[in-house]
Amino acid sequence: MGKDLILTINPGTTTTRIGLFEPQEGAVTTVLEQTLDHDETVMADFPTIAAQLPFRAAAVAGFLAALPGGVRLAAVAGRGGMLTPVPAGVIAVDDALVDMALHRPVHHHASNLGAPLAHRIAGQAGCPAFIVDPVSVDELPPVARVSGCPEIPRFSFVHALNIRACGRRLAETLNKPPTRVNAVVAHLGAGISVAALRGGRIVDNTNRMEASPFSPERAGGLPPLALIDLCYSGAYTQAEMKAKLYGKGGVFAYLGTRDMRRVEGMIDAGDARARLVWEAMIYQIAKAIGAMVAALDGRADAIVLTGGMAQSRRLTDALTRRVQAFAPVTLFPGSHESRALAEGAARALAGQEPALAWPVQPRVESLPW
Repeated sequence: MGKDLILTINPGTTTTRIGLFEPQEGAVTTVLEQTLDHDETVMADFPTIAAQLPFRAAAVAGFLAALPGGVRLAAVAGRGGMLTPVPAGVIAVDDALVDMALHRPVHHHASNLGAPLAHRIAGQAGCPAFIVDPVSVDELPPVARVSGCPEIPRFSFVHALNIRACGRRLAETLNKPPTRVNAVVAHLGAGISVAALRGGRIVDNTNRMEASPFSPERAGGLPPLALIDLCYSGAYTQAEMKAKLYGKGGVFAYLGTRDMRRVEGMIDAGDARARLVWEAMIYQIAKAIGAMVAALDGRADAIVLTGGMAQSRRLTDALTRRVQAFAPVTLFPGSHESRALAEGAARALAGQEPALAWPVQPRVESLPW
């Protein structure tokens, strides 16, 4: 591979997704995408997510070394982890960002390894490293932050990378600049984010960690008084309660599986419980989409369904029937994160979007209390 390419790195719980893309004046062409699978028992032996860094870096380096003729890198883009609030865009990775992602993230998640892996591989290759639109992108206006409890303001934690990429893709299909498109984008994966985009900016969202519809493994928003009682019941530790909400909640809590293909098989076999849970999830997603349409003053150019669950025709048909009265429904099934990472790096390399330096100050207005 004689051309300079952009390497993308997207760490998951037991996988590291790799992509190679050729940059062309701010755009990219896919050269190769591959998923490196890691044995669950091996990953479970690491005491912390940060401790996985050398293992995953070696796996990525081994993958690159095995390519015919090797590879020259123009840049490395890693998935942004669970950082403090940042504006949307491309962020240059440095030692301070790596330190925060490894040792002081807002939440512990495999995606926190994206920046450290990009930094390490880029250092070896002598090229820049970036992250693009991490989940902590927060550009909510003050009106969207007021929660009803001054001590607990609303904040943004959203699948920003895929959502903003879908916003740009929608703008292309509508033959409009992103700054003139208003849309609701629903990212439907293991976690769910439903976001309102106004002119390319995420002005409100359901917060994938806090108040979203329930998902294959997350409980989403719950009745607060009953949740408080459960927390103080003495039946669960803090860690166990967090696991009930995030990882062992949602569909898994009811049906014992996170695999929505299996859930659809259960429905086909006549399982009434599975059908009810499946329909309830779609019902909650539809309500969230309606709320985000309201956040756009009822004026949305389109509703976009994306993420892994959007690959199910049964699910998208059922959801479309509930929300098509709001706006036309567009499907961008699957995840587009690797390409979105590469496109962000390409824009930075081409000078179309200057990379922000860490620490990045959020572009948000403080509340008056």
